[in-house]
Amino acid sequence: MNIALITGASGLIGGESVEFFANKFDLIVGIDNNQRAYFFGDEASTDWNRDRIAAKTGNYKHYPTDIRNFEEIQKIFKEYGNDIKLVVHTAAQPSHDWAAKEPFTDFSINATGTLNMLEATRLHCPQAVFIFTSTNKVYGDNPNFLPLFEYETRWEINEHHPYYANGIDEHHSLDHTTHSVFGASKVAADIMVQEYGKYFGMKTGVFRGGCLTGPNHSGAQLHGFLAYLMKCAITGTHYTIFGYKGKQVRDNIHSYDLVNMFWHYYQNPRQGEAYNAGGSRHANCSMMEAISWCEKISGNKMSYSYKDTNRIGDHIWWISDVSKFKKHYPTWDFKYDLEQTLVEMHDSMSKRKF
Repeated sequence: MNIALITGASGLIGGESVEFFANKFDLIVGIDNNQRAYFFGDEASTDWNRDRIAAKTGNYKHYPTDIRNFEEIQKIFKEYGNDIKLVVHTAAQPSHDWAAKEPFTDFSINATGTLNMLEATRLHCPQAVFIFTSTNKVYGDNPNFLPLFEYETRWEINEHHPYYANGIDEHHSLDHTTHSVFGASKVAADIMVQEYGKYFGMKTGVFRGGCLTGPNHSGAQLHGFLAYLMKCAITGTHYTIFGYKGKQVRDNIHSYDLVNMFWHYYQNPRQGEAYNAGGSRHANCSMMEAISWCEKISGNKMSYSYKDTNRIGDHIWWISDVSKFKKHYPTWDFKYDLEQTLVEMHDSMSKRKF
């Protein structure tokens, strides 16, 4: 039997992974205890997505297990053993601001929880491919010291800088920077995943996401930029912009495109490899540009205000260079551009009860 085990299975990337891999594996084992509701309140609960996935996917088995509990995680791995061919680890505490409130909780989920998953894989299915969703926040605020120029609706990098054409690559420094507490815990996990590949010879891959988005995101004010913005556009909820004149730039990758990267990696894995994984020059926008897009697509004028204080360690400009991944896996490419993603989000979220 071929089994894919997915943590954070009710979330955006975990849920997309369940659906994507359901017809490629005999069984999908999902682990998710809906910590997102604890982080961000009931409005961010992923229970609706868990139920949707379970109804749609006939070969899915769900475990509401906490990844911090190594004993319980081991029980699951022991049950399936070497039948587990793929582990997709997406479970995380994902917010800058929330991490600062409960650093122990943040670190125990992001760092220790990841170590639990790695060690369970090493002990019970060492030949499995292990995929980890890291973050561009491992680079801290180093990108803010690039030569940036202010334009009418966005910040942009000097066109003569080597990062201009494709975005920031994997050689950008992780050191001498402010990461945020969240970023620091993800660095610990990121490096450990790489190390299990390089030291133990496991098939581990790290994907440092930009803004991950899609129609099944349970967006909240503290996490899920585009999803929460579109939710505010649909419902009339007030939105607050934090710093950088609302011109901060993010690249945005649809959950399908990211999981399709996982699939390409799974078929020809490299040990301890790390990839930047975002919308790149293909799909990016500033906060002000995103508001315009959401107003245009929803047909609603948004209510928003501005606070001059930015989030600590937040990026002014981020665009991922995905050239390394494309070089390693040349048949992969984007399916969704920014407009397609936003339209799909609007249509899906308009049908959802908030």
